[in-house]
Amino acid sequence: MTAAAAPFVWPVRVYWEDTDAGGIVYYANYMKFMERARTEWLRAIGIDQARLKEEHGLMFVVVDVEAHYRKPARYNDQLQVTCRVRETTRASITLDQEVYRENVGGELLLDGRVRAACLDALKYRPRPLPPELWEQINAGDR
Repeated sequence: MTAAAAPFVWPVRVYWEDTDAGGIVYYANYMKFMERARTEWLRAIGIDQARLKEEHGLMFVVVDVEAHYRKPARYNDQLQVTCRVRETTRASITLDQEVYRENVGGELLLDGRVRAACLDALKYRPRPLPPELWEQINAGDR
């Protein structure tokens, strides 16, 4: 990925159900926010996960997560969740993700990295990404 490539951005509003007894976003809910951004990024580049499973017998499964919590989000905050391809291997995608309050590049609440493996949907074994999917995922590198 070139340094100039802009990340995919997905907006998320914080609801009561996202907060803990202290009134801040419960730490695990950031994983949900990041998942939504990854799913919408895939949609935006033309990859529908249901179709991926039906037509190719493939699915993406998170196998590694790294998260650095910087500041808390609170009820009613408008967040911007980013997603940028860091690396692709034959059978996995590693994405850098960030969560900002209000605007990308503003107040950073979380930064992290997620690796998703491409698996055979029946055997749950790693499978290489088909060439057309590889192209779709890596198109932003050019």
